[in-house]
Amino acid sequence: MAILPIIEIPDPRLRLVSEPVAGVDDDVRQLIDDMFETMYDAPGIGLAAIQVAVPKRVLVIDLQEQEDEEGKPVKAPRAFVNPEILETSDEYSVYQEGCLSIPEQYADVERPARCRVAWIDRDGERHDEWLDGLMATCLQHEMDHLNGVLFIDHLSRLKRDMVIKKLNKARKAA
Repeated sequence: MAILPIIEIPDPRLRLVSEPVAGVDDDVRQLIDDMFETMYDAPGIGLAAIQVAVPKRVLVIDLQEQEDEEGKPVKAPRAFVNPEILETSDEYSVYQEGCLSIPEQYADVERPARCRVAWIDRDGERHDEWLDGLMATCLQHEMDHLNGVLFIDHLSRLKRDMVIKKLNKARKAA
């Protein structure tokens, strides 16, 4: 496994629409493994392939919501190949989102509280499942990446400009 470089705004590749994966093979599984390694190292809870400069419809999520006896997070990795949102709830929820491609910047984003998603896992198995809570939010966030959309695109122009200004200020200070 390898830790891959994460591209950050304003890299134009983050605006690309990712291509579907023809099939899950060893190369796709290696990409998934490398993406998990990269995400855990960052650290983050989700990562889309385009964030590591691979314009394929692949994303990984691990909310690590459970803890072991020692209080350490338990890994619960999930890979989504060619995910599709089939249906969303009428109810919305708000989560404070951040992004590995927009480091150290956070904002409240409103999204459907539940979504029905179809995808292929790393073993080539098809799934169709309703997701809710943080998993639904994270999946929608990562799927936005596959379509060239960033979480700041869901903000008002004023809030988006403030986030970008804070990021640029932090970069200059570093």
